[in-house]
Amino acid sequence: MGSLSRAELDTFYDAYPRIEAEFQAVLDASLTPRGPESLYELVRDLGLPPAASVVDVGCGEGKHTLALAERFGFAVRGIDPVPRHIDLAREALSGASKRKGELSTLVHFEIGAAEAMPLDDASVDLVWCRDVLVHVDPLDKAYAEFRRVLRNNGRVLVYQWFATDRLEPREAEWLWMTMRVVPASAEPQRTEAAIAAAGLRIEQRIELGSEWGERAEEDAGDAGRRLLRAARLLRAPERYVARFGQAAYDIMLGDSLWHIYRMIGKLSPRVYVLAR
Repeated sequence: MGSLSRAELDTFYDAYPRIEAEFQAVLDASLTPRGPESLYELVRDLGLPPAASVVDVGCGEGKHTLALAERFGFAVRGIDPVPRHIDLAREALSGASKRKGELSTLVHFEIGAAEAMPLDDASVDLVWCRDVLVHVDPLDKAYAEFRRVLRNNGRVLVYQWFATDRLEPREAEWLWMTMRVVPASAEPQRTEAAIAAAGLRIEQRIELGSEWGERAEEDAGDAGRRLLRAARLLRAPERYVARFGQAAYDIMLGDSLWHIYRMIGKLSPRVYVLAR
């Protein structure tokens, strides 16, 4: 690359510095990003009755299962393939029931998976599935199960991350392997093909991009904290590997990069609201 031309010198060292401070001030103004609460707002707008039957697919430790029951009065069944998650979710339910007794009858947890749910046909009004399907290989089976258990006029709400064309192949290969992502399940085209094959209809497709990350940074400095962790992990890996092991190191680095990549557009979350 040769020397800068006169026009380039003027752009970089004369024109741009004149507006740099104003530009930074504009960038420091919030774009009022949406946060995780937006998922509950979508559920609210569905207008389901308080007694609606809901399944939280891949419920983890039960946070969203409990929230759906407490906020809306839904009868919610949380399913997850990890026994430890079910144990922790039941502990959380026990604690929450002391504060709000009706939760003990509204919420139940059991072992199950997206592609094999322990539910009867046409038995639920809402399938809630957040942050799960990138780890599921048979997407066709998962979406077919969603349709099988859904009642007429029921809905499916899926929150999922996808790769964008900014994610470099080597970055994707390491991240998918570390975070146990099924590569095809991180492709929007594959997801929408599975949705169509299951006979479900997309009512809403919401691109969130960096919004949740921006909101977390504005509220609590979350993105900056993850960036700092990634920097330390990359600068002194032996320090952390020696104490916690290689597997834990890789997972921590992968989790940190996952959220950083969202902020810079290499990964992009999307919400689907589906109907039969």
